[in-house]
Amino acid sequence: MANSPQAKKRARQNVARFAVNKMRRSRIRTTLRTVEEAIASGDKDAAAAALKAAQPELMRGVTKGVYHKNTAARKMSRLAARVKAIG
Repeated sequence: MANSPQAKKRARQNVARFAVNKMRRSRIRTTLRTVEEAIASGDKDAAAAALKAAQPELMRGVTKGVYHKNTAARKMSRLAARVKAIG
């Protein structure tokens, strides 16, 4: 349990930051899911559009500290390769 005023403030900040980061993670996962669904349906145009919408969302997660840069790059690379492979 936090006893000092500084520790109490940090605990409050952590709760607020957790809520914001949870929302950001959820938004990113939703956009990635739309890409996955478009790939599964086999619609290349829809998959490319969904990928184009997901890319800035994922990179925004990197700048906000939700994801590591290499993690986002890896996800984007794999999704782009899968979209490109649709036939």
